[in-house]
Amino acid sequence: MQITKEMTILEVVMRYPQTIPVFNRYGIGCMGCSASQYDDVATGARVHGLDADQLVKDLNESIAVQN
Repeated sequence: MQITKEMTILEVVMRYPQTIPVFNRYGIGCMGCSASQYDDVATGARVHGLDADQLVKDLNESIAVQN
């Protein structure tokens, strides 16, 4: 399974904890906040002024390395 922009941040982190450093590198440190339960990856990227496609690419690369 691959990470998509439609997945919530919490869903990604719970399923793939190895993605936490990627979120941190992008300045998305809201894993503990309530927004992570509702905001999908695309929304998190937009709120932080990031390219959602690049974020998803890097997240997927981080899980490919670990698997």
